[in-house]
Amino acid sequence: MATTIGSVRFLFQDSCKVQNSVSSVYSLQKSNVGRPNLWVKAHNGSGSFGNVKVINGTKVNGVNVGEASYLGIKRTQLPLETTGNNSINVVDDHAYMRGRFVEDRYVYRQTFIIRSYEIGPDKTATMETIMNLLQETALNHVMSSGLAGGGFGATREMSLRKLIWVVTRIHIQVEKYSSWGDMVEIDTWVDAAGKNGMRTDWIIRDYSTQQIITRATSTWVIMNRETRKLSKIPEQVKAEVQPFYLNRNVLPAVQSDLEKIDKLTDDTAQRVRSGLAPRWSDMDANLHVNNVKYIGWLLESVPVKVLEDYHLTSMTLEYRRECRQSNVLESLTTIRERTQEDSNVTNNSRAELESTHLLRMQDDKAEIIRAKSEWRRKHKHAL
Repeated sequence: MATTIGSVRFLFQDSCKVQNSVSSVYSLQKSNVGRPNLWVKAHNGSGSFGNVKVINGTKVNGVNVGEASYLGIKRTQLPLETTGNNSINVVDDHAYMRGRFVEDRYVYRQTFIIRSYEIGPDKTATMETIMNLLQETALNHVMSSGLAGGGFGATREMSLRKLIWVVTRIHIQVEKYSSWGDMVEIDTWVDAAGKNGMRTDWIIRDYSTQQIITRATSTWVIMNRETRKLSKIPEQVKAEVQPFYLNRNVLPAVQSDLEKIDKLTDDTAQRVRSGLAPRWSDMDANLHVNNVKYIGWLLESVPVKVLEDYHLTSMTLEYRRECRQSNVLESLTTIRERTQEDSNVTNNSRAELESTHLLRMQDDKAEIIRAKSEWRRKHKHAL
């Protein structure tokens, strides 16, 4: 069966092909769920699609004729793997976004686009967005390595023993926040952290410039999913993960070592925000509040003026206990201006403010997280 619109002839068979005088071929192929995916392929070297514009010059099944499916970036910025020989394959684009191993499978690399719902009022990615992307890359690293068991990032041997990973510490340094529509590339790898821990490191690059814009490191230990008590790493689990260990620090040891974070109290805190209640959507697959959610609660007690005028350039979080949905929390913050003496002893000499945070239970004041942050004024270092 065939029909003609202008000079473009449609052939309706198992797939739909559209042909014209410049030999551009468009085919709709059914996906596994029965919904069509559009493939666009241009055979002429000029990239011109000739009189295809007879279809009002606009769209075929939601994708502009002669353009790649919109991924938040310009066509010239698409990975070479998907644009070679003037071929654009929507399915291949998504395969690329799932990530791949590099450096002899020691490093896992994944690419993301900053979405509209991942930015703040200044149209740049938030600290929570960055941490979510880091966590997503780390989990996909486990999945792609073939080690994943039934748990949330747990290996097979861990799942058999009802063990899960829990984070004890994260340190992140941000040089530049990406904007809405920017493409970022994240590398992650793992190594041992003492006898009973594992370290996960990340770097984030701006995809278009390959400039490193964020570095982060974290320490993880094992907890029993049922007793909620910490456990030593079984030898069987070590045997699973050790082949992936890479002896490389994303930050010099002197920078990544945790400084002592003073405990805030009602007397030392400048601001206290009470009544913070976890929602069901804040829980993760390990049945506790996801570690990224805590960042938003910590910032609840930061003055709005600071959030408006400063960028969060460095953050260290020390996790002390898990939080459940039934808990009600309090956020405490103290902020001070940095001095020249501070700049001489810190790794972030451009920071202008320093803040100390505490997230605790509201009823018994038990600590959940201690944190320390550094801030830089926005207008002095435009992103």
